[in-house]
Amino acid sequence: MIGPFAGAFVDRWSRRVVMIVADGLIALAIVAMAFLYAQGVVEFWHIYALMFVRSASGAFHWPAMQASTALMVPKKHLPRVSGLNQSLHGLANIVAPPLGALLLELIPIQNILAIDVGTAVIAIVPLLFIPIPQPPRSSLGEKPSVLADMREGVGFLWGWKGVMMLVAMAMFINLLATPAMSLTPILVTNYFGGGARELAILQSAMGFGMVLGGLALGAWGGFKSKVVTGLAALVMEGVGLLVVGFAPKNGFLLAVGAVFFFMFMNPISNGSLIAVLQSAIPPEMQGRVFTLLMSGSAAMTPIGLVFAGPVADLLGVQIWFIVGGVAILVMGSVAFLTPPIMRIEDRVAETPE
Repeated sequence: MIGPFAGAFVDRWSRRVVMIVADGLIALAIVAMAFLYAQGVVEFWHIYALMFVRSASGAFHWPAMQASTALMVPKKHLPRVSGLNQSLHGLANIVAPPLGALLLELIPIQNILAIDVGTAVIAIVPLLFIPIPQPPRSSLGEKPSVLADMREGVGFLWGWKGVMMLVAMAMFINLLATPAMSLTPILVTNYFGGGARELAILQSAMGFGMVLGGLALGAWGGFKSKVVTGLAALVMEGVGLLVVGFAPKNGFLLAVGAVFFFMFMNPISNGSLIAVLQSAIPPEMQGRVFTLLMSGSAAMTPIGLVFAGPVADLLGVQIWFIVGGVAILVMGSVAFLTPPIMRIEDRVAETPE
């Protein structure tokens, strides 16, 4: 709900200030939560409120960061930077859960929250000293309203078929891939007959696959065409999910390898296609477009999860991997034959580095 509004403000305000304020609000919310825990008066609604603040701040921070990156990094290096960002995200997913569980055993939760405040400070301090370019806005005439800016962003996205198709693909993939990933514990226990050890192995393969895939894109940079790089990796993602879906019950290690392959290709695909958008979309419009992408993809997650359990109970948990794999494979392949998508970078070539 906040995303479309956030994008309009990101394109109006200083993006450095947006990121600083977003991280600062998260830090303040965590301080309040730590105080409540220390006083022993925390309630569930306090936790929900903290999650709301984090989510709302993220709706401002992520598009501001993506839009700022496009102004600070040469276009030819955008895939590398995006790949490294994906690796950092994957590394956090590997380290954070076991570290959090260990800290819960060693220190009170309010002290753990204090660590979270420290990480927010670490994120804020460099922004105080690093200059963030701000795209120019027209100063002629009356300044449009926030709603007018939102409509302009939607109109821009709707009017550029290639970018609109990429956003629609991202939404549809999120609709189908999220249930598959959320059902991996059931896949391990009910289908492969494993336990906590096997689940840990599978999730470790996912995490390391994402880290190594991001590092690979960071070192390689992809093919000359970012679109080709992203779509080729997307097709390979579909293959990986299909192998998981069709793996026999005694083929757990095959599934582990396929999941690793899927997650290895994921940051290559995401990083390349995000770099395409960063290169192609005018800087003054990126906040709005990226928030629309984020909001649309996020909206698909609860819809997919609503159907995840009932469909898995009826047809088996593997069905989500098969359907998701087929859909991703078909979409990636058809995109190669879709001129509006393949020509997105033609506009990029017309703009300076």
